[in-house]
Amino acid sequence: MNPTVSIVIASLNGRNLLGPCLRSLWDQTFTDFEVIVVDNGSTDGTVDFIKSFREPRLRMVSLSENRGFAGGCNAGMTQARGRYIATLNNDTEADRNWLGELVRVMDGNPKVGMGASKILFFNERNRIDKAGHLIYLDGVNHGRGSGQLDQGQFDRIEDVLFPDGAAAIYRREMLDMTGLFDDRFFAYGDDCDLGLRGRLAGWGCLYVPTAVVYHVHSATSGEFSSLKAFLIERNRIWVAVKSFPAPLLLVSPIFTMIRFAFHAYGSLFGVGSSGRFAARSRTQLVLAILKAYWSAVKSLPAMWSSRRAIGRSSHLSAWQFTALLWKNRISTRSLTLGT
Repeated sequence: MNPTVSIVIASLNGRNLLGPCLRSLWDQTFTDFEVIVVDNGSTDGTVDFIKSFREPRLRMVSLSENRGFAGGCNAGMTQARGRYIATLNNDTEADRNWLGELVRVMDGNPKVGMGASKILFFNERNRIDKAGHLIYLDGVNHGRGSGQLDQGQFDRIEDVLFPDGAAAIYRREMLDMTGLFDDRFFAYGDDCDLGLRGRLAGWGCLYVPTAVVYHVHSATSGEFSSLKAFLIERNRIWVAVKSFPAPLLLVSPIFTMIRFAFHAYGSLFGVGSSGRFAARSRTQLVLAILKAYWSAVKSLPAMWSSRRAIGRSSHLSAWQFTALLWKNRISTRSLTLGT
């Protein structure tokens, strides 16, 4: 008999992280699940470590190369047997009620295709990493409530734009309509792309505050790496090209210029994410952004083809989708300066 949930964990050189993550899953109060660990070509003994487990609910997919979060998750999702598929980062520890709470809410809301967890920082368990996602109107996404103290402000079940892939659940029926992650994204923004495709296909997303996960945050890529900056900037362009309504897509460069102005201020005065990155290297940041634009432009024909396919199956009008994005937007100041 197939399990209710398949939990997919993509991992790269995460042997030391996987132990606590898997132990938290074996302690779940809801037990009708399987775990599929996808190894992205690790060199730290992850494969042997997974093989050492004597847990019948655990399976492994071993890849010869690093396909990133998107490609790794897709490799596991294609092997999944559950009617729900959950994605979980290897640098997380799930509260024992995490999976049961997600399944309870999904079972009670058949038109909801996605469930978002309350993600708290691993080392600051009273501080929010993400409570669902917000979006800036040029395609950049940002965790709702990120950095805030958890004081009950996100303690009700409510509609959010899409879940963070670090701890999300997806209805198989939705994935059959939308497809899986776009593995061209590699990492960052891939959950945004899938989430927006799900919303365009008519599916809802609920945030479940009782489904709690603790997250180390950027344990694989690094908090302020050039690769992360490159992927975030390139992939936000792809998100906008693939999914944004035409009027919003046309004006999105204006939002980007405003965002860059705020980033420049942050870089000069050591404020916000740009200030923290610039403390390491402004040159690396600029080069990563330029490289991102070149990569994005080269792929525009392919992304435009994807946009046309998404548009043909959309259940929302351009104005309905614009209203949804506007409702779940983040301000320039909050995104760039954290204020």
